[in-house]
Amino acid sequence: MRIIFVFLFAISFLFAGRQNLTLNEAISLLKKNSSNIKIAKFNEKVALFKRKIAKSYNYGNLDYMLNAIRSNDAGNVFGFKLQSREAAFRDFGFSDFLGGVGQALNMSPNFTTFKGMMTNPAMANQLLDTQPHDLNYPGYRNHFQNKLTYKVPLFTGYKLTQYEVIMKDMQKLSKLDTKKIINEEIYQTKKTFYNISLVENYIKNLKKLKNNIDKLEDIIRAFKKEGYAKDTDIFEVEAKKASVLSYLNQAKLNRDLAYQYLEFLIGVKEIDSISHTNELAPLPEKTIDQMVEECIDLKRAKMGYKITKENIKLKKSAYYPMIGAFGEYSTADDKPFNDFTKHDSVTFGAQLKWNLFDGGKKSAELQEAKIEHMKMAEKLSLAKRGLALKIRQIITEVKSKDFDVKAKQKEFEFTKKVFEQFEGKYKEGLEKISDVLIKHSEEIKALLELLKVKTARNQKVFELESLLEER
Repeated sequence: MRIIFVFLFAISFLFAGRQNLTLNEAISLLKKNSSNIKIAKFNEKVALFKRKIAKSYNYGNLDYMLNAIRSNDAGNVFGFKLQSREAAFRDFGFSDFLGGVGQALNMSPNFTTFKGMMTNPAMANQLLDTQPHDLNYPGYRNHFQNKLTYKVPLFTGYKLTQYEVIMKDMQKLSKLDTKKIINEEIYQTKKTFYNISLVENYIKNLKKLKNNIDKLEDIIRAFKKEGYAKDTDIFEVEAKKASVLSYLNQAKLNRDLAYQYLEFLIGVKEIDSISHTNELAPLPEKTIDQMVEECIDLKRAKMGYKITKENIKLKKSAYYPMIGAFGEYSTADDKPFNDFTKHDSVTFGAQLKWNLFDGGKKSAELQEAKIEHMKMAEKLSLAKRGLALKIRQIITEVKSKDFDVKAKQKEFEFTKKVFEQFEGKYKEGLEKISDVLIKHSEEIKALLELLKVKTARNQKVFELESLLEER
């Protein structure tokens, strides 16, 4: 029996949701589980490999190529034999040529006659016009060529250097993009976390208000028995009680939705409860200038400015010559991988390519890059001034909301005391039940307005934090 109890307890613990989840734990889970953050980090890795690709161009390319060919084309077969260093005089058609010479020898009784025949223009033309069968109609030949080629850029007008620098900056920009996404996710998480704390406190206060209505209902029913209250008084308080229950149920549903959204954000299946935070989130303790410099958007603008500056240097590289070198080792035969060193060959070379005229393309591209750089300089200045203004506005709004919170808090406390006074007067027969319930409604309204202003105030704080690079 004890084993079954332990087993059931373990199962219930296994499937239980997270209890008393803290904000720091939620943020840690967010960074670990968020799909948006994972995608951003994948983009970071892509940028890293693009940088490596840019760097790889400096080292050139080493390529191995194997050609396997079979042909009876006269040009191909003759070329194959030359590449494999196996060409013979027969391949040039000398057998037909020697046949003509032999015939001339047979027809000549002595050397003088042979010499005369060979120097005869008609005979010479006949021999030269002979179409050699071995050369023109070769048989099929296999050709296997192994070739190892290395090409390397020696000077590119600093193009590859600048390209690598730009890719390095793009990688840094990708990291800033990731931080911006992380900040946005943290913003949503903090906002939801604080909203849950606020709505649960709101529910707690609503329950107190419901208890007040329950007590008031008990009083009215007691008065009814004594003949001091009417049926309409009971109906009014029951209607008010239903209204309070509606507020309470709506608040619970909103809390459930907030929990579900928090579960979605941080990637967990179920959260039973959170560790409540202070109801009002603190403002960052930094100066305006410090916060502006820590803004991710400003850092992204600075990186964009730097990239456009590097792009000007990249465009200038088109005015320089391009110099490259290559080396090639190859071997060929009619059998695969046969007699490498006997049939091998080596080739070295270099190339200089310098564009002298392109219709003004280089100049136009350079001017375009300069204009983009000037445009980015203005964007950077605008970003700095705009962020300073935005931060000041947010801080002003938060401070304004602080005054609103204090005012709404006092208003709520005042409505609570007014309700208590009207409740006491009702007991003494000095107030109508309808007036008491109106004061109760005003108390609920003040509580709801207090919740709204605290929520709006916290949202502004988190909006400010989302602009800054997380430390």
